[in-house]
Amino acid sequence: MNSYNVIGLMSGTSLDGLDIVLCRFTYKNQNWIYNILNATTLIYDDYWIDSLRDCETCTGRKLIALDHEYGRYLGQQVKAFAEQHKSKADFVASHGHTIFHQPDQHISLQLGHGAYLAAHAGLPVVSDFRTLDIALGGQGAPLVPIGDELLFSEYDFCLNLGGISNVSFSYNGQRLAFDISACNMLLNALANTAGLAYDEDGHMARSGTLQPDLLQQLNSPPYFSDSYPKSLGKEWVLQNSLAALAGSAASLPDKLHTTCHHIAIQLKNALPVLHQDQHRVLLTGGGAFNKYLVALIQQYLGQQYRVEVPEPEVVSYKEALIFAFLGVLRWQGQPNCLKTVTGAATDNIGGSIYLA
Repeated sequence: MNSYNVIGLMSGTSLDGLDIVLCRFTYKNQNWIYNILNATTLIYDDYWIDSLRDCETCTGRKLIALDHEYGRYLGQQVKAFAEQHKSKADFVASHGHTIFHQPDQHISLQLGHGAYLAAHAGLPVVSDFRTLDIALGGQGAPLVPIGDELLFSEYDFCLNLGGISNVSFSYNGQRLAFDISACNMLLNALANTAGLAYDEDGHMARSGTLQPDLLQQLNSPPYFSDSYPKSLGKEWVLQNSLAALAGSAASLPDKLHTTCHHIAIQLKNALPVLHQDQHRVLLTGGGAFNKYLVALIQQYLGQQYRVEVPEPEVVSYKEALIFAFLGVLRWQGQPNCLKTVTGAATDNIGGSIYLA
């Protein structure tokens, strides 16, 4: 087949909701072309926020039950989405919701069992994209870079400001990528303490003042100077960045302000200088809507880098779009995970397939 209609699902660590996107992928003249046909974000209710946030401490029996329940929920949402838009998809590609990610311990778990998803969506499902790469000695993350390379090759750097920020770029003929720092996991957690889902446009952060001691503490973990491949999980963020913020006596605006500087500084430190006069930087993910954070990133990067925020549809749904594309590559039996990114023994074809 040269064309696929795929529903992609993405749930990020910041718990801001479930992204559902219907995409068409067409292979033409040795290039993949994508079109976003329909997309929506389903905001989690209190039950799912509490369940997904706290389940890393639950029993094994409860974790298995939640994995099945969340898979059922995903399938129901896919079916409702397809019926609402009167759309026909060839299959679903689901990232799931990450609960554990400790690749040094060979552990990574994304809730939302593919069998339950397929049974309730009535469609084939590709899921569990990370396990094979970890079995091959890799980080199992980031997974998006091959999509960056094949769908967004006009950019020198692809930066995603999700719950965790990450970057993808080509260097000396190889695709490289890694997680940079916690991002919306910090900003949204701070905003939540004031009863807000997020700091709209970064207004509160802009009103604060920089706290040098807190900034130093946020920038101090060894992870930031570690060589890649490397990736971050919720556990690391809780023990380091969120712990530093919780221990600070600074005001909420000052914490948000300082955290934005921390995120921008780590982005600046992460991006190498390539060989052209100016670098195009694609900025996506929820953090790209934070105007103060975007301005800081451009300020820290300087004129050698041109930060570009695309249309809102791509900002919001790029990760779900790319997981749909990873599903296409899996369906075709083509590599969808790069050893240069994850550190695995070989490029690999990740994803389990469940037929409805």
